[in-house]
Amino acid sequence: MRRSLAVFLAVTGVIVIFLIHSVYTLLTLLVEDGSADAIHSAEIPAPNSPLIDNMPQYIPKIIHQTYINESVPEIWREAQRTCIDIHEDYEYKMWTDAKSRELIATEYPWFLNTFDNYSQPIQRADAIRYFVLAHFGGVYIDLDDGCNRRLDPLLSYPAWVRRTAPTGISNDAMGSIPQHPFFLTVIESLQEYDKNWRLPYITVMYSTGPLFLSVIWKKYMSSGANIGDGAGGGRVRILMMDEYNRYPWSFFSHHKGSSWHGKDARLIFWMGSHWMMLTVMGFLLAGVVGFGLWWVWGRMLLLGQRRAKRRDGGSSSVWEKAMGWGWRGGKAGYELTERHPV
Repeated sequence: MRRSLAVFLAVTGVIVIFLIHSVYTLLTLLVEDGSADAIHSAEIPAPNSPLIDNMPQYIPKIIHQTYINESVPEIWREAQRTCIDIHEDYEYKMWTDAKSRELIATEYPWFLNTFDNYSQPIQRADAIRYFVLAHFGGVYIDLDDGCNRRLDPLLSYPAWVRRTAPTGISNDAMGSIPQHPFFLTVIESLQEYDKNWRLPYITVMYSTGPLFLSVIWKKYMSSGANIGDGAGGGRVRILMMDEYNRYPWSFFSHHKGSSWHGKDARLIFWMGSHWMMLTVMGFLLAGVVGFGLWWVWGRMLLLGQRRAKRRDGGSSSVWEKAMGWGWRGGKAGYELTERHPV
């Protein structure tokens, strides 16, 4: 009995360790706030401050955006115009579907098959933003993000991404120097994470979207590469929510977007807002499943012992006695040998 219990606990332990290892990075994201690499308000000069001229510029003055073609919908034109108008000295690159594929085919042919076979168009829109930042450098901005002020102070950080809620980072506003090690790691990881998770929202988020980027960011930090400021450093700085779009002095303003979200996104958003409850329920469910497996394991052992004793005419085991059953031998077989008062 003790040996059987030890085997059961060992198998259960291996399964639990495997499951925890599989989701370990996701679990650690729940407690990662990015504060160690935050771009603090005190570091950022006020708009039009002469202090901005004294800051180093590492990121090239390029703004990247993506859309199907050059005809941006009216709903996003105001946001697009705010970024173009206040950055007249920046190069502006609109990455249409055709231009995106041309860049991949020319510069990154090893990725073209993956790029072409993405099931959702937004996956290609996600992927190309990582490639253009790794290749050209500059600042990527989603079309539903308008610019409140010039981005010059953000050019002083070799790589930056923004914090999002409830956890992790987003890919709607990012900046980088060409060939920054973080974005090289991102584009090298895309094929590994190219999996279909059945629900389109989950597939997009975990193959190319913000969840994918957050997981790579967490692994990048764990690898020890997230160190060193300046042009040769590997550190990725985090633009926090206040500096992102909460105040008039923030860098961006948010406009209506999320055009690719399907009906399955509602479930995911609900799960995101109730993640603590779902985590507790997950542990409770795991406990119930574990108890059920233990009960089934015990029953299987008991039945095996019964069959063996029918063949050999042996005596009752400790397990059977604990259950109130005993072996009488011969044709009598098993009988209830002890009745407990009810």
